[in-house]
Amino acid sequence: MTAPSTAPAPPNRGGRWIQRWDPEDETFWNETGEKVARRNLAFSVLSEHIGFSVWTMWSVLVLFMGPEYGLTPADKFLLTSMVTLVGAVVRVPYTFAVAIFGGRNWTIISASLLLLPTAAAFAVMKPGTSFSTFLLVGLLAGIGGGNFASSMTNINAFFPLRKKGWALGLNAGGGNIGVPVIQLIALAVIGASGGPRVLLGIYIPLIVVAATLSALYMDNLATVKNDTGAAVDSAKDGHTWIMSFLYIGTFGSFIGYAFAFGQVLQVQFGRTPLQAAYLTFIGPLLGSLIRPLGGWLADRYGGAKITLYNYVAMAVATGVLVFASQEKSLGLFVSVFVVLFVLSGLGNGSTFKMIPGIFQTKALAKGLTGEAAVVHGRRLSGASMGLIGAVGALGGVGINLAFRQSFLSNGSGTGAFVVFLAYYAACFVVTWAVYLRRSAKVTTTTTAAEAKPQLSYAEV
Repeated sequence: MTAPSTAPAPPNRGGRWIQRWDPEDETFWNETGEKVARRNLAFSVLSEHIGFSVWTMWSVLVLFMGPEYGLTPADKFLLTSMVTLVGAVVRVPYTFAVAIFGGRNWTIISASLLLLPTAAAFAVMKPGTSFSTFLLVGLLAGIGGGNFASSMTNINAFFPLRKKGWALGLNAGGGNIGVPVIQLIALAVIGASGGPRVLLGIYIPLIVVAATLSALYMDNLATVKNDTGAAVDSAKDGHTWIMSFLYIGTFGSFIGYAFAFGQVLQVQFGRTPLQAAYLTFIGPLLGSLIRPLGGWLADRYGGAKITLYNYVAMAVATGVLVFASQEKSLGLFVSVFVVLFVLSGLGNGSTFKMIPGIFQTKALAKGLTGEAAVVHGRRLSGASMGLIGAVGALGGVGINLAFRQSFLSNGSGTGAFVVFLAYYAACFVVTWAVYLRRSAKVTTTTTAAEAKPQLSYAEV
């Protein structure tokens, strides 16, 4: 929801401000821009990484919560669903915050805010605490999900269009790794017979470090401002909602499975907390690491093509999971679930790369060229990213609620997997029908000067 501007930064806004930023100028990029952009990317990843860890910490904390806590599996799925929901909703205001405060300044603020849910969880994490208290404290952890939106909006402004797939994929992938990292730390804590408060105590100083490094090494871009007109325009554009639908299938799957995997292993396969912790981190780790590859492949071959083939693979993997679930085959179930995590990460990178390409294509179809087309495309793609990221995260809510209902109805996750399979099939159809079915054509008009290309998204 941001757009470039030539207006200088207001003098009363503290922090380090860069007045001129033009990454599409190759001379500027090679001499100055790339070094600055990469530095901001690195520390943005760190803050977003810890934000993801805090957001998903309840996927780990519920593993510690045995019978003495008095919570049913349905309670735990409801708890993680609500945490996911808050993380999705706060992505919208977090997207606007970058332009209001500056990318650097907001990164400091948003990182510092992570102390609130971490300290609150530290205080209440003990048997005898009511479910309503756990739910309230869990909702606070949702703010960690907002860090993704502000970080992606900020980094999107730093990089040229030709580098966005790689940069956004690396930024998001580095943040996503926060999920398996907190699960690995939890594994170490459980293995050492430590309690949940040990895990939380580790993260409090890490949050302080992330906020401090952001203050020391990041920058604000004066060329980024909130554009409410762009927000309205992107919300009215059908492609924003189509991409939201597709992003539910990729990122919604990733974050939903990250919250639910350990609980599924415990409830359906009878794994202990330690046994579940040994397995839960593998899928999120590989899914996070492969996200930049999804962006790179999209840069090279087209995001729509990679996304289409990826949905085919996700549907096949989910079909195998249905079989493994019915046969109660733990080895096959875990192996294919890890594959599904990898595919969701790959699709995360390819779908997010499609966004700037789509709006750039629409700018060209309007007859815009050169810098005007770049500005128009960047304006709308930046605005749509926050909304798409927020809606996509709602997929995680749906996944946890689907698992909850499936276990309540028949004691297994099979029914939920059937629903996910149908959704991936729908995503395949939408991707093909909207972005790959038609080849590029030229519409004949009354004069050559009025001729405009028909929209073609095959290479986005």
